[in-house]
Amino acid sequence: MNNIKLFEEKQVRTHWDETEEQWYFSVIDVIEILTNSANPRDYWFKMKLRVNNNDGFELSTICRQFKLKAADGKMRETDIANTQSLLRIIQSIPSPKAEPFKQWLAKVGYERMQELADPEQSLARARENWQKLGRSQKWIQQRMTGQETRNKLTDYWKESGVTKNNDFALLTNIIHQEWTGLTVKNHKDLKGLKSQNLRDHMSEAELIFTALAELSTRQIAESDEAKGLQENAKASKKGGTIAKDARFALEAKTGKNVVTGENFLPPSKENKELK
Repeated sequence: MNNIKLFEEKQVRTHWDETEEQWYFSVIDVIEILTNSANPRDYWFKMKLRVNNNDGFELSTICRQFKLKAADGKMRETDIANTQSLLRIIQSIPSPKAEPFKQWLAKVGYERMQELADPEQSLARARENWQKLGRSQKWIQQRMTGQETRNKLTDYWKESGVTKNNDFALLTNIIHQEWTGLTVKNHKDLKGLKSQNLRDHMSEAELIFTALAELSTRQIAESDEAKGLQENAKASKKGGTIAKDARFALEAKTGKNVVTGENFLPPSKENKELK
């Protein structure tokens, strides 16, 4: 949740700059929210031309490029802007949501200062966001427990010489594919997800088995004293296999699939019209 903020239940990708101690926000995400544009990238491109022609000002000069997770799950460079720059961009967007969004920006900045002083508040806010999205208390607890398990695994990877984002994604995919039989991308496709976080749309059972796979991976890696990408990849496959065997055993007893296409997405406009 540290890299995703919610405005009216819509996601805004963010990046916290430790050096500057300020938030940066995905410009495309903000434009999509404020304009409801079907193609926010095209809107942003045309908007920069319009502002340059009318005011002689290059909006690109107050933005920077940073890699954020795209809809396909890959890290891609996109325009980001800090609060001050984003306020300048919002001035050029005719939208009734502009003023509420400005207030939201101020709130996000204030909350971050609170979290730095008291990290527990970050967990409380994550819980609050999931509650707003309609998740049950039982689901939220499992999601947070799973996140703690995930954090311990990534900490081990860092300490054992795995440092690149792509390598983290590779190891995660090995674990996931081993226990589910699906790549992370295929699992997202099954659930009809795009830019959404897969774990935020997992069932309680999927969260539990994901946590089992990652807990097993870390303990095996620690036992084997795995170092670097290759050795951790072997541990990841072993950890995923433990969760896979447990999944097969449960499915044999219940006759129900653990991995499903169920999600927490709101009903589509088409479904609402049909109703």
